[in-house]
Amino acid sequence: MSWLVTGGAGYIGAHIVDALHRQGEQVVVLDDFSTGERGRTGDAVVVEGSVLVGTVVRRTLTEHQVRGIIHIAAKKQAGESVAEPLNYYRENVVGMTELLSAACDVGVESFVFSSSCATYGTPDLDVVTEDAPQQPESPYGRTKLVCEWMARDVAAVTGLRVIALRYFNVAGAARPELGDPGIFNLIPMAFERIVAGEAPRIFGADYPTPDGTCIRDYIHVADIADAHVAALQDLAEVRSDASYRAFNIGRGEGSSVREVLQAVARVTGSDLAPVVVDRRPGDPSRIIASAGRIKAELGWTSRFDLDDMVRSAWEAWQHRYG
Repeated sequence: MSWLVTGGAGYIGAHIVDALHRQGEQVVVLDDFSTGERGRTGDAVVVEGSVLVGTVVRRTLTEHQVRGIIHIAAKKQAGESVAEPLNYYRENVVGMTELLSAACDVGVESFVFSSSCATYGTPDLDVVTEDAPQQPESPYGRTKLVCEWMARDVAAVTGLRVIALRYFNVAGAARPELGDPGIFNLIPMAFERIVAGEAPRIFGADYPTPDGTCIRDYIHVADIADAHVAALQDLAEVRSDASYRAFNIGRGEGSSVREVLQAVARVTGSDLAPVVVDRRPGDPSRIIASAGRIKAELGWTSRFDLDDMVRSAWEAWQHRYG
């Protein structure tokens, strides 16, 4: 029996595959390699294909005797989703439909869904619990919310048990070779500018926050991976009667864009002062997780702080780019 990780050759997926291997689990990766990279999945069985193709998904689940799924594969850039909404609905929602359908057809019982804090939008709360209203502000966030609804409804009438994990802002690397290959998020974007001798950019400094820049709850990718292992173990051992549960994955601590760039300066030794440019579409001003529920029910807590994330991300950048 094995676990399927969709998108397992990507940044977050590869960390999850690595964490499962360390637990002695057999892993199958389904990835279309649109953003994932070959050679990042260790000893996992790799199937090249898309979750959009139901026949490929069903064959993979059956041939490899998959008993549980971790669904990571998705489009994930809020700003891009504003410009390309249909692409996001196709990749994220249609992909989820095909995967849930195949899972039910072949009798898979455990399903961990990679969701997002983007489903909350900008709640008027100091910290966001899982019971906060979900009012996403981008097509990306809406696709993740629709997928949560689908998973909950399917779980209610089938034998499928689902845990949705709402990530906050992911950063860092467990090992340099597993670093984020994309340059879409704040920390790698800052590295790119600094290496080129250019000032890091702040996308908007007129938000209703203490220093005018967006506040996020940053979480180390290795902590994300450990949370998936905890969720899978809970589902496999049927520790709860609930068919569907959702948990935040965050530290419960907010860092502003300026504070993150200060950490980047400390780690890299850069003295380039950031410059302020226009806001990006779809960016909420502030969102910080309450992580009490996942600690109480799954026994998971974060281990790494912001400097750990930035330091490990910088090591990964140097490993990749020299």
